[in-house]
Amino acid sequence: MRAVVIHAPKDLRIDSYPDPAPGPGEVRIKIANGGICGSDLHYYHHGGFGVVRVQQPMALGHEIAGVVADVGDGVGSVKAGTRVAVNPSKPCGHCLHCQEGMRNQCLDMRFLGSAMRFPHVQGGFREFITVDAAQAVPIADRLSLAEAAVAEPLAVCLHAGKQAGPLLGKRVLITGCGPIGALMILVSRFGGASEIVVTDVAEAPLAVARKLGATHAINVATDASALDPWRAGKGVFDTLFEASGNQAALRTALDVLRPGATLVQLGLGGEMTLPINSIVAKELQLRGTFRFDPEFELAVRLMGEGLIDVKPLITATMPFENAVAAFELASDRSQSMKVQLTF
Repeated sequence: MRAVVIHAPKDLRIDSYPDPAPGPGEVRIKIANGGICGSDLHYYHHGGFGVVRVQQPMALGHEIAGVVADVGDGVGSVKAGTRVAVNPSKPCGHCLHCQEGMRNQCLDMRFLGSAMRFPHVQGGFREFITVDAAQAVPIADRLSLAEAAVAEPLAVCLHAGKQAGPLLGKRVLITGCGPIGALMILVSRFGGASEIVVTDVAEAPLAVARKLGATHAINVATDASALDPWRAGKGVFDTLFEASGNQAALRTALDVLRPGATLVQLGLGGEMTLPINSIVAKELQLRGTFRFDPEFELAVRLMGEGLIDVKPLITATMPFENAVAAFELASDRSQSMKVQLTF
């Protein structure tokens, strides 16, 4: 079979790859759709992120969905022909954190398309993939495979929402409106937020934010004072989802958070210098959020029941043979939100 493989920065190829038959407890899936994630773009442009670097050819991709082609012995959860979203996480189930119920913090996690360990964990941008049956989550008949491939980033945002606590009636600020920021709009709406304000420095993603139901979508590059109405008193927002990874966005947001507000950091842009005095004086709660666990199945269910609609995020779909062009398009925020490959 063929796969989309990164060899070095800007060296993305369509390579022949092994296609193993499923063993006991495994399923072989014909991939239909795969979404290009920000981490995939880091591998494409820079060969990695932070201290993580590609050290061997690696198939990219972890936002995938497809149809079960074959099942191994002992598999009863799915059968050939079942349409599934593929959970890219494979926690060990035995380490301290897995036993504590924090499987997203697994000490021996195998996550599709990740160079964090060596040998690397090969990703899902290939025509077929063989995974544990537990990673193949059946989807509703009403759900397209393109939508199902958005389950992973939606799960990331559902976990971030869990970290924030109840959102019912809360005033929410989202800084950064890439795919994660956009999905946080949907999660905040589903959680019952009374007001959702989104900021970015580009107009195209803000236009998508308005379609998704943001109360206000503000371009802080062209109007630096646009957040002034929310500075009343010591600030008014109850919850911040910082999705840009930009230090300037975080520092500006602190001024409009009310005392006792919760700040959830999703964006990863490198190390930041924080105005710790403001965090202390306002008694802000700073929380991290990392990947997901049960939220993957929840994401599939919410989309399948029509409670969250991710279709407006999918702005382009291209055949995987045109992967380089698709990655370039996905890198252009003025033209794309979520670009998917088809296999």
